[in-house]
Amino acid sequence: MQQLDIFKIPRGFRGRGAMLVQLWWLVQSTLFAMSPQFMYSWRNMLLRFFGAKIGHGVIIRPTVRITYPWKLSIGDNSWVGDYVDLYTLGEIAIGENAVISQRSYLCTGSHDYQVETFDIYAKPIVIKDEVWVATDVFVAPGVTIGRGAVIGARSSVFSDMPEKMVCVGYPAKPIKVRKE
Repeated sequence: MQQLDIFKIPRGFRGRGAMLVQLWWLVQSTLFAMSPQFMYSWRNMLLRFFGAKIGHGVIIRPTVRITYPWKLSIGDNSWVGDYVDLYTLGEIAIGENAVISQRSYLCTGSHDYQVETFDIYAKPIVIKDEVWVATDVFVAPGVTIGRGAVIGARSSVFSDMPEKMVCVGYPAKPIKVRKE
């Protein structure tokens, strides 16, 4: 069983110092979250200022939550919907022309429940070009979703999904080819 009194976050795990982390959380709660919905360029600028790689024509809604923006990259013309959580303990790479729909949760980190120290770990998530992650989808650490795939609403993705497939369920499984 875990002994949380001996848990320690690994040195450098956040990727930046504590002061910058706190500054981001303050900026995200105010300047980012309270910006009018049409101010996409403003939010993109804030994210770039904190080290995110944000392409052209990216739409990020003001209710999106991003743990560490310096671990995020989003390609051109991609959309991130309302109340999406990008839990960037590890890197999240979202390709071009991709959509992450409302209330989805991309989770790059967890804990090793098999060790007493309850070690935290992070694994990257890669969302390739032209993917649509529909509403309320959970994507687990270490997952890659192939180019052009569709992940159906309320699915949970625990393993890589192939390109150009419609995938649904808990756990998500490919069920048919996405038509060109």
